[in-house]
Amino acid sequence: MVRTALRVILDAEPDLQVVGEAATGAEAVSVVRAEEPDVVLMDVRMPEIDGIRATEQILAGMARAPRIVVVTTFENDSYVYDALRVGAAGFLLKRAAAEELVSAVRLVARSDSLLYPAAVRGLAAEHARRRPPAAPPWVARLTEREAGVLRLVATGLTNAEIAERIGVGPATVKTHVAGVLAKLGARDRTQAVILAYESGFVRTG
Repeated sequence: MVRTALRVILDAEPDLQVVGEAATGAEAVSVVRAEEPDVVLMDVRMPEIDGIRATEQILAGMARAPRIVVVTTFENDSYVYDALRVGAAGFLLKRAAAEELVSAVRLVARSDSLLYPAAVRGLAAEHARRRPPAAPPWVARLTEREAGVLRLVATGLTNAEIAERIGVGPATVKTHVAGVLAKLGARDRTQAVILAYESGFVRTG
């Protein structure tokens, strides 16, 4: 029923098309590898293998991996954070309205902003408090500009907003963000934010 509802909502949009469905985590991995979608909506709790393991397998086994959004009932679920740590681009609550669903898919497809940045920051900050931060080697490799851009990314700003804040063009910001991701070994902005908080590079308060 849930998958049918999602299909109806997404297929009704002129720029979106559902190319596959899966009932289990293992099936999800197979379908994604066969269809090569741009965006995947992944339930975190599924039979056979859960959404976290399925996300890991998809991202590790594809040259052009999709952007994965985990779908969950509760935003503070530890499964959600684990999925973000292994490379999910964001999460979506099952109670989200149809327009939120459509907006989320389009946003992660563009990949220039965080999905629900306040919630992602909250999860990252909460989990960072549970473990003592250790300064990773990438901190020393960041230029002063890259460090500043990472801090702004962690606040949830888009490339355009960062460009306006620091007085450069969006293309320049895109280059800086790419450099940050490469030095952190992060797949995308969401992973970069997670790493920034876990390392203590960005702190709350």
